[in-house]
Amino acid sequence: MFKYVLLFALIAFAAADDDVHAEVKTLTSEVRHDGFDYALETSNSISQKASGDEHGNIHGEFSWVDPHGEHVQVAYVADEHGYQPSGQWIPTPPPIPAAIVKAIEWINAHPSKDDHH
Repeated sequence: MFKYVLLFALIAFAAADDDVHAEVKTLTSEVRHDGFDYALETSNSISQKASGDEHGNIHGEFSWVDPHGEHVQVAYVADEHGYQPSGQWIPTPPPIPAAIVKAIEWINAHPSKDDHH
């Protein structure tokens, strides 16, 4: 899972084409028997933090400033349920239409007779 974290950090770096001369302001990395902590901050406003536990679960966040000057931040959890990003920049599906919700509720309330076997 850590390779996915690094992949997203590289994507953040790639988003900053004009900042090829950015410097690392802070970098900390601590690996312990029960997990790790990692933090990175660059001179061009890219940052990443992550911490993991002995079970392979990772909680973290990364951010950068986009070409329009907006601060983009994504938090995530990576665990047995997969990679789960969150933040206002993550696209979300539209709501399920009411007619579909009603149809699903009706189907669940009236199972077919074949479902009883």
